[in-house]
Amino acid sequence: MTFLTYLSEFMIPILIFYIVMMGVCAKRNVYEDFMKGAKDGLSLVLKIMPTMIAMLVAVNVLRASGFLEFIAGLLTPFAERIHFPAPLLPLSIIKAFSSSGATGLLLDLFKEYGVDSFVGKIGSLILSSTETIFYTMSLYFVTAGIKKTRYTLAGCLIATLSGIVASVLLAPYF
Repeated sequence: MTFLTYLSEFMIPILIFYIVMMGVCAKRNVYEDFMKGAKDGLSLVLKIMPTMIAMLVAVNVLRASGFLEFIAGLLTPFAERIHFPAPLLPLSIIKAFSSSGATGLLLDLFKEYGVDSFVGKIGSLILSSTETIFYTMSLYFVTAGIKKTRYTLAGCLIATLSGIVASVLLAPYF
C-alpha cells in the first residue's frame, strides 16, 4: 500500500518529466510549445468566461429568489405519486444547471436528514449519475461555435431522468 502512496505522490512530476523528455527527444522547442498552449488556453478562458458567469448568476438567482422552491412545490404532488422524495426535487432541478449549487443543496439535505438516510443516499446517487446539462451544453457549444444543437438537449434530459430513476431504484441497496 505504501508503494501506491508514493506512486500517487510522484505521478504528476513523473508525467511532466516524461512530456518534457519526449519533446526534447523529438527535437521540439518545449518552452515555445508550452507558451503557445498557455496562450491558447487563456484565449479559451476569455471566450467562455461570459457563459460561465451567466450560468453562475442564473443559478444564484434561482436559489435566492425562491423560484426553485416554488417549482419544487408545484412538482411535489407528482413526486409523491411516484414515491420520489420531495426534498430531492430542488436538487434534481439545480443539478441540470450547476454542480456546485447541487452540492450545496445536498449538503443541506445531509444536515437535515443525515448522510446515511434514504434521502441522502438518493441525493448522492443523483449527483454522481447526472450531468450539469445546461452548463455543459452552453460551455462546449459556445467554445466549439455550434449554433444548432439538434437533439442534444432532449438526449441529455432523457439521460438525466434515467440517472434519477436509477438512483431511486438503487438507493435501497446501498
